[in-house]
Amino acid sequence: MRSKVIVGAVLLVLVPGLAFGGTTPFEKVGTFAAQFLKIGVSARAAGMGSAYTAVANDATSIYWNPAGMVELTRTQVTLNSVVWPADIDIYFAGAVFTTPYFPGTFGISARALTMDPMEERTIYMPQGTKRFFDAGDMSFGLSYAMWFTDRFSAGITAHFIHMGLADKSVETMAFDFGLLYRIGIQGMKLGMMIQSLGGEVDFDDRASKLPTLFRVGLSVDAYRRGAHALLATGEFSHPADNKERMNVGMEYVFNQFFYLRSGYNINYDTQGLAWGVGFRVDTSQTSDIGLDYAWEDLEYLGQAHRITLNFTY
Repeated sequence: MRSKVIVGAVLLVLVPGLAFGGTTPFEKVGTFAAQFLKIGVSARAAGMGSAYTAVANDATSIYWNPAGMVELTRTQVTLNSVVWPADIDIYFAGAVFTTPYFPGTFGISARALTMDPMEERTIYMPQGTKRFFDAGDMSFGLSYAMWFTDRFSAGITAHFIHMGLADKSVETMAFDFGLLYRIGIQGMKLGMMIQSLGGEVDFDDRASKLPTLFRVGLSVDAYRRGAHALLATGEFSHPADNKERMNVGMEYVFNQFFYLRSGYNINYDTQGLAWGVGFRVDTSQTSDIGLDYAWEDLEYLGQAHRITLNFTY
C-alpha cells in the first residue's frame, strides 16, 4: 500500500509537466476557453484567500480538492452564489454522501454562469439592432474519493461542460484529480490538485484549450486551545494561461460556532485582499446548518461577493 501511495504522488508531480510541457515563456492570457471553471465557488475558501487545496473538508471540496470528501462522515449539501463583476452570477450546488453498497465517498455537483441578455450591435448599427442574445456556461460533475491509508486519500471529478453564445454552443469533458496527505504534526495537511484537465472546444473553427490548473498547498493548526482555534494555510498554483501565483489565508474559530477569515491573492491580475465570516448551528444531534459570506477585492473591476449555505445530516 505504501508503494501505491508513492506511485500516486510521483504521478501527480509528473502529470503537470506533461500538461504544461508546451508552455512558452509568455503568458497566454485570453487564449484559453471556459474561464468560468477558474472562479472559486466557496465563501469559506474565498474568505481565506482561496488557499483551500490543503483544507478542503466540506462539500465544496468537489471543486477545490475531491480527495477531501472522505473527511465528511455525514451527508452534506452545499448551495453557493457568487456575485461577479459585469452583472455576472455564478451558482454552484453539490452534495457529498456515502453508500453502504460501495466503498468510498461520492459527490454530485452542478455549476452555472449566467448574465443578462445583451443587445446585438453591428458596424452599421452601433447603438443596437433591438435584437438580443444571451450567453452562459454550465457544468455537471460526478466525484469519487477514497482512503488509501489512514493518512492518504485521493479523489477525482469528471465534468460535462456546456458553453453557449447566442445560437452557438459547444460541449466537452474535463477532469479534476486531487491528493490529500495528513502529515500528523500539528494537524498539518499537504494537498495537490490538477483542475480542468481535458480536451478542446471550438466556437469559430479555432480550437481553444481548457484552463488547466495545478495547485499544491499546506495547512496547519497554528493554534488550538479550549474554544479557540486558528487555521493557517497557503498554496502555490500554476495556471496554463497565466503566471504562477500564491494564496495565503487564515481562519479563526470560536467554539465551532463563529468563524472569522482573511486571506490574500498574490501575483494575480486583479484579485487581492479577501475576508469572510461564517456561522454554524446544530439543528439536532446529527445535523447542522452553516452560513458563510466572503468579500474579495478585484481592484479596478470592483468587488466579488460569495454566499454559501451548507446542510449536514
